[in-house]
Amino acid sequence: MYPVQTRAIYQEERIVTDSQKSRFAAVFRECDSGRNGYLSREDLKVAVVTMFGYKPSKMETDMLMAAVLEKDLPGMPLDQFMNLMSRKMAAQDRYDEMRQIFSAFDVHCRGFLTVEDFKRAFADVTPHLPEQTVLEAFSPHGDGTPTVLGVLGF
Repeated sequence: MYPVQTRAIYQEERIVTDSQKSRFAAVFRECDSGRNGYLSREDLKVAVVTMFGYKPSKMETDMLMAAVLEKDLPGMPLDQFMNLMSRKMAAQDRYDEMRQIFSAFDVHCRGFLTVEDFKRAFADVTPHLPEQTVLEAFSPHGDGTPTVLGVLGF
């Protein structure tokens, strides 16, 4: 069934390319304002803005800095920054991909899909799929109206 296959696809780990790793290292060097080999809390905020285009909230910054504080480090070292940015980028990639798929199905921008929307999407993608399979995939939790996560089998 479609949702089970999708779930497996989205649980795979994304591989960070060498190019992305190089970008992480370059951003780290640019944002290391003290040139001391670690990012302060403020440096980290600037790095997140540079990498992802938004300023992290106080709560997100606290979560990103938690390991640094636990280890009583003066700031975030490069290896930890690389690890965090890799995980963050993988999570954002999966989220963006899920939203794009849902948006392609949600042609009327309602935030939910009707049975007709779902049938049309499946007819375009897999025209030979039996209608019963499409209907079972439409509402895997039995509530009749899937959300972005419901469509993708989560």
